[in-house]
Amino acid sequence: MIIIGCDFHTRFEQIAMLDTETGELVEKRLDHESGEAQRFYAGLKEPALVGIESTGYTIWFAEMLGELGHELVVGEAGKIRAKETRKQKHDRRDADHILNLLVRGDFPRIWLPSAAERDVRVLLEHRHQLVQWRTRAKNGLQAMALSYGVRRRSRLWNAAGREELQKLPLRGGMARRRADLLQLLRQLDAWVKELDQRIEQEVARRADAQRLMTHPGVGPLTALGAVLVLGPVERFPDAKHVTSYVGLIPRENSSGGRQRFGHLTKQGNRLLRFLLVEAAQIASRYDPGLGRVYRRLAFRKGVASAKIAVARKLAIRLYIMLRDQIDYAEFCRRGSHAGMLVNEPLV
Repeated sequence: MIIIGCDFHTRFEQIAMLDTETGELVEKRLDHESGEAQRFYAGLKEPALVGIESTGYTIWFAEMLGELGHELVVGEAGKIRAKETRKQKHDRRDADHILNLLVRGDFPRIWLPSAAERDVRVLLEHRHQLVQWRTRAKNGLQAMALSYGVRRRSRLWNAAGREELQKLPLRGGMARRRADLLQLLRQLDAWVKELDQRIEQEVARRADAQRLMTHPGVGPLTALGAVLVLGPVERFPDAKHVTSYVGLIPRENSSGGRQRFGHLTKQGNRLLRFLLVEAAQIASRYDPGLGRVYRRLAFRKGVASAKIAVARKLAIRLYIMLRDQIDYAEFCRRGSHAGMLVNEPLV
């Protein structure tokens, strides 16, 4: 068996390769742009196990290894570094350290989505970026309208509002800016609508996402994002690990019996965390249990803390629904007991 520890960079990689049958150890630097890395892996006599740290710009590398029949495993960079006590750090030592972890069976492997799941996640992230650009375009047009005394808020985007915006007596650069932003806004609206249809098609093919949409406030974006980002829920021992994975728990620096909590860790998928916070605000309007939590915490700690707390509870609910393969009605039924409302689930 061939085991390779790889210290991956954008332009090159440093590898430490061990043949477990012969005991031969090879250390080598492989260039990417010249095709040296591809020729090396294609020339191996048998499928290899390749380990790298979690990093970006590796899609081509993963696809290349898959086509050649090799297995790629990705480890959490922080845990890999924590297992090395030496202060010296360079590419050769990093590759050798990854190889040693693979050989000992102590490599902190992380879950990776499939190629098909990764493609759908790109759609969600792309739509999110387009909506951000659309918001910036709208803000620019709103500022332009306010500068000329037109205060219509959201009514600026209906037919009458856009006609009024077109009639503003703008000259030179301002007129060009208005024309460009309006054209950009029309194009972004069309792109976002097209992506919404594509996402709805993906949700229609996934029973788990449809099940999550039975919860109030959870739409196609949140449901599909939860299914794709969380992946197999069996890898989470309990709900606390889910909220930690998403980054909806506070930082903690406790010692000697004294607890110190800080802001959110925000360690995890930023898009899913954003979708959960947005969905939680809608869910708190229609779910009695979440609504009471939101109102109580908004009064005690402020609106921002209340939003995060409800988002954390919503993440736990979605995890339970995925784990137990139940919809919202069944979740409410299981959470009810004597003396409590039927539609107030326990979390």
